[in-house]
Amino acid sequence: MKMAINGTGLVQKASIPAICDHAAQASKDGFASYWLAEHPTGGFDALTVLSAVGQVVKNMELGTAIIPTHPRHPMILAGQALTVSNMLSSQLTLGIGLSHETMMAQLGIGFEKPIRHLREYLSVLMPLLREGSVKFTGETISCDAKVFRAPETHVPVLVAALGPQALKVAGALSDGTNLAWVGPKTVKEHIVPRISEAADDAGRPAPRVIATLPVCVTDQPDVVRGVIGKNLKMYGQLPSYRAMLDREGVDGPADVAIVGTAEQVAEGISNMREAGVTDFAASEFFLNPQEASATRETLITLL
Repeated sequence: MKMAINGTGLVQKASIPAICDHAAQASKDGFASYWLAEHPTGGFDALTVLSAVGQVVKNMELGTAIIPTHPRHPMILAGQALTVSNMLSSQLTLGIGLSHETMMAQLGIGFEKPIRHLREYLSVLMPLLREGSVKFTGETISCDAKVFRAPETHVPVLVAALGPQALKVAGALSDGTNLAWVGPKTVKEHIVPRISEAADDAGRPAPRVIATLPVCVTDQPDVVRGVIGKNLKMYGQLPSYRAMLDREGVDGPADVAIVGTAEQVAEGISNMREAGVTDFAASEFFLNPQEASATRETLITLL
């Protein structure tokens, strides 16, 4: 299992220099990849930020985790991804997802038949990124286009897929999945079997399974979990995440966070590897500089 860093905790600061510094340190420390989210109403574009990160990070995979699909036509997203990929010397991986109905409502965008949307979206996006052209007519998405410059390097696409239907589409059409708030039991019993079966049925390679969870090495685990539970409570109320937490048999996001001593954190991450995660992207969570340092030092030992 490859070890990575998820820099999403910095997104609300909307500081490109801060994220560049964070990613550069992750690269220096030897992590395999760096991931950045995009909030649909945050006004901070993940791909644009990663294009800046790529000017200071030359040898580490950079990826989005994730970009919501509904606000962007797949032709537009493909164009942006191909442009950014041409700017980087490192691998760009495009993580996309449906996001959530409540978040799309803030944009005045409907959320009807999300699986149909996802299937049609990938039916346009994947050919554009692989071959540089597409001719597809769907019920809600259509595209007849050929990019000016054929893709020189492959831009893999990962889908934030949680439910059975989304996993089936992701396995059949994309390169894997990018997970958040999913514990090891659910990864092993639900995520990996379903997406792997779909990929196999479609004659595709074994999918990547990238997982992100908060990680904190601390001597006050109850306090840290309490803060996570309070500050990130909303994630446990979103239907798709709620379903995964219920599968895991836990109450909320704090219960799947990997928090405790260095040994307990190492064990928690090992559990994700044993469950079938191919890349673990730690979202470092801390309440003080001591926890920040201890958390990063522990993660480095696991490289």
